[in-house]
Amino acid sequence: QVKAQFESQANTNCVDFTATEYKIQVVAGTIYFIKVKVCDDNYVHLKVFQSLPYENQGPSLLGFQTGKTRDDPLTYF
Repeated sequence: QVKAQFESQANTNCVDFTATEYKIQVVAGTIYFIKVKVCDDNYVHLKVFQSLPYENQGPSLLGFQTGKTRDDPLTYF
């Protein structure tokens, strides 16, 4: 659901956009840290916020890290 936000902010188009790993942090909503394969051996780490259900809002991209590989550990940022 955040692919378009990522492509816009990173000024790129992704052929592949497959989540391979994630971690969560519960706040007033949920923050997801997601490792995403964007092509061949290129990965990005996304930080996505999902508000509480009663707020009725979709997920929003808070930040991302590019230049990652499959073996890079997924950390909070």
